[in-house]
Amino acid sequence: MSQTQRRSNRGISPVFLGIAAFTVLCGMLAWGAGDEASQPARLAVFGFVLGGWIVSLCLHEFGHAALAHRFGDHSVASRGYLTLNPLKYTDMTLSIVLPVLFLLLGGIGLPGGAVWIDRGAIAGRIRHSLISFAGPAANLLFAALCGVALQQWAGADDLLEVLSGEHGVFWTAVAYLGFLQVTAAVLNLLPVPGLDGFGIWEPYLPRRFVQRVAPYGMYLFLGLIALLWIPPINRAFFSLVYGITGWFGIPGDLARIGHSLFLFWNL
Repeated sequence: MSQTQRRSNRGISPVFLGIAAFTVLCGMLAWGAGDEASQPARLAVFGFVLGGWIVSLCLHEFGHAALAHRFGDHSVASRGYLTLNPLKYTDMTLSIVLPVLFLLLGGIGLPGGAVWIDRGAIAGRIRHSLISFAGPAANLLFAALCGVALQQWAGADDLLEVLSGEHGVFWTAVAYLGFLQVTAAVLNLLPVPGLDGFGIWEPYLPRRFVQRVAPYGMYLFLGLIALLWIPPINRAFFSLVYGITGWFGIPGDLARIGHSLFLFWNL
């Protein structure tokens, strides 16, 4: 591999920087909208949340890859996983398209699955568990940063003050973006084959059991998503998610308003 190729596989990709720039631009437009939830303001919220969500998906996968690289799998660098470029993922449908589609349809932060890791290059069960946990940890850190911003700069304890404040529209978008991180982390930490929660426990399970259930991972995951459409399970799930967002300092009511603004086509 040439030196130029090595650099292209390590530096932050222009694709990611473009997505980040788009997110910042939409955030600035939402910031300037004040407390007026006009159609342009709703479009700004939509762009900010959508862009921020894709950024968080990239950071989630980067967390897996960076820790795998640290623990011995240097093939992740040659595959471009350390560039934060979503186009480098092994399955764009699972990584970006499906999570974005579910965001648009149901307001759920669906976890993706994208980077291929050479597990044989990594020694130690705890390392494999940490690699699996690194993705959800990135989502939880993202949610914590949203919560800190809301508490420190928006005074989120007073909902009415936030909504009537100078940058109310922007803060509702931040709250909703933080809420999405929590939904992704909660779903991804479930011990279902194909999800990171299962990957955390997999190194300690009998190999025969893992080999038997692994082929059914996609079906089990789709079944899990289908269960979320059942009203009692849906209510229990979102009750848990809103409880966790509250621990992070993200008011659930503010996130709900951000969700309603995100759906700009619902006037």
